[in-house]
Amino acid sequence: MTMLRRHRTALLLLSSALLASACSQKSPTPAEAAAAVPGAPPSAAADVAAGGTSASDVEETNDLIAFAYSYPLEAARIPELAALLDAARAAQRSALVDAAARDKAVADKEGFSYHAHSHLQSWKRIADTPRFLSLSSEIATYMGGAHGMQSFDSLLWDRSHAKRLKPLDLFKSGEAFDKAANDDLCAAIERAKAARGISWSRDPDSPFGKCPSASTQTVWLGSSDGKYLDRLTIAIAPYEIGPYAEGSYKINLPMSEAIVNAVKPEYARDFRPAS
Repeated sequence: MTMLRRHRTALLLLSSALLASACSQKSPTPAEAAAAVPGAPPSAAADVAAGGTSASDVEETNDLIAFAYSYPLEAARIPELAALLDAARAAQRSALVDAAARDKAVADKEGFSYHAHSHLQSWKRIADTPRFLSLSSEIATYMGGAHGMQSFDSLLWDRSHAKRLKPLDLFKSGEAFDKAANDDLCAAIERAKAARGISWSRDPDSPFGKCPSASTQTVWLGSSDGKYLDRLTIAIAPYEIGPYAEGSYKINLPMSEAIVNAVKPEYARDFRPAS
């Protein structure tokens, strides 16, 4: 029995020593582990660290401004893109604060009420293919006056070259895109207005009688299968094709053969016409 107790005591002491030794060794962080992998690219540590990030959603409200700016997890996981969006957010906030401060100073001097200026912007994922992350943005602003305004934006992140693009950058030219898309766009606008009970006057003397060129509006590129860009939306802000009260339009167009044929050769493999 005495011998057995001695063996048990020795085993317990050895286990405690091993455990203490293991705990005293600092485990590598995920970024350090990524950078240590043979052949890992220089950005490996940053990419792994970004993998544990979250979507960005910043809000600020006070007597001077109302500001909000957000982007999704897919964008936050790309360090270069997140940095661009963070810089854009800072620039938008700075411009808003400067304009608001000027207007408030005038309001205080003239003795009339000041209403907080606002910039509310949200980026959302509309496609995530092997090559492209496609984001859409809706923006609501108020800078004084009778009402605020709505506008739109878009961006593509090209993973192959780690750079930001605009959707029109993928086409041979704005004119080539318009030639392929304008007829479908004008017909779709007429249908969208009719669905709202609005008869679209195409009188040349009408302030909203002219159909806009697709390239002058905001273009959103989407994907139905996560592999190819095969969806297309044209976002149209108030006052473009109707009075403010008529609001904005989001016009879905077919990704036609004509539109795909207007794509630059280096991007052609990333598109597919709608079936």
